[in-house]
Formats: sequence, structure tokens, C-alpha cells
Amino acid sequence: MLLSVFNPGRVSTSDVFGVKDSDLVPGKYEGGLKLWEGSLDLMKALNSDIKEGRLLLEGKRVLELGCGHGLPGIFAGLKGAGLIHFQDFNAEVLKCLTIPNVKVNLFKESPEGTCGSVGFFAGDWSEMDKLLLCGDAEKDKTTSGDTEDKTYYGYDVILMAETVYALSSLPNLYKLIKKCLHYPGGVVYMAGKKHYFGVGGGTRQFLRLVEEDGAMQTERLNDVADGSSNVREVWKFSFK
Repeated sequence: MLLSVFNPGRVSTSDVFGVKDSDLVPGKYEGGLKLWEGSLDLMKALNSDIKEGRLLLEGKRVLELGCGHGLPGIFAGLKGAGLIHFQDFNAEVLKCLTIPNVKVNLFKESPEGTCGSVGFFAGDWSEMDKLLLCGDAEKDKTTSGDTEDKTYYGYDVILMAETVYALSSLPNLYKLIKKCLHYPGGVVYMAGKKHYFGVGGGTRQFLRLVEEDGAMQTERLNDVADGSSNVREVWKFSFK
């Protein structure tokens, strides 16, 4: 069982990379400290795909967008991911919530931890590629001399739960995913509510954006209608 802790003021690391304008903004970014149902739905879907042989996380490069508590990313680490990057709009969420959760779940057994590399990144999706696509990911993307070979080593798996609530942010989110996802074999797992009343977003709005673009294929993995909220869904996306 994964542990989730809220531990403000007791984080010893300052290794949070950020871009400007990454503070909490009412009406634009809310709820980073809440554990949303979508995170649990996402982990169940990942576990199901692993058991069915549809997903292998061992040694993979994983990115969790809008991570909050970071439970799906931590789950990937426990399943042997070689690299995990956690991104959230608010650096304080990373410092006070994500990092303590990563420490208690991934690094409690040994100083080295259970995964090869972990990083934390704060900022808006419109600028996040400047941080995420530097270093090895960007080098791998550009080293091929064959312009016809579009293969590059971005993230093998991108995870996101409850990130599609605001209609205005969906284009930037989708652009970031296309820039960061490994081509051609990368896969995106998305969990969220079908509709977010009052802010205009939802899984179906994001799905419409993906289908209109035409670059990725979609697969619905699960529907959850347990009466605790409106209908929730888990989707998988990959390049055609």
C-alpha cells in the first residue's frame, strides 16, 4: 500500500526545477494538495495492464504530469521504472507533498532508492518542455543524422490524473505530451472525470482534441460510476 503524507517545513531537498509563474493561481490551478480519485483509478489501470502483459514499467522513463501526491509516479517506481520525473504547476506542492511521498515510498529501504533517477519540475505546461526536453531526452531526439528517422528517446510512459479539468489548458497539455512522448512506442495513461462542471474541461473534451489532431490512437480502459462523483474514466493514448 502506498503512503501519502503532508509534511510542510520538513523537506530537506531543494532540487525542484521550475520556470516562471509557477505559483498557485486561483481559477487557473487549484487542488494540488488534495488526493483525487483519478490517481487511484490510474494506478488500478496500470496494475491491470501489467498483470495482463500489456505494460512493462521496468527500466522505463516515466513522466507524471500534474502530479500532486505523485502516487501513480511512485507506483511506477515500485514497479522498477528507471527514471521518474514529477511535474506540478506549484513548486510548493512538490516540496511539501510530492517529495516527502517519494521519500517515504521509494527511498525508505535504502539511500539509493528503488529507481535509477528521480526529478521534480514546477511550472506551466506551456513552458515545461524547456526543462523536460533538455539533457539526455533532447540529445537523443536530435542526434540522428537521418531526417526520415523520427525515433527519439523521450518518455516511454506519461501519466496524468485529474489534469483535464480546465478547458483553456487542454491545448498546452496536449502539445506538451506530443513533444515529450517517445516516438513511436510511447504511451499515455490519463484518468479523470468525464466532465468538470464549472470549469469546462473533462476527459471527453481532451479526447476530442486528440481525435481532431489525428496523430494518436485512443483506447478507453475503464469507466467508474460509484456514486462518489460524476463518471470517471481511464484512457490510453499512443502514436498511430
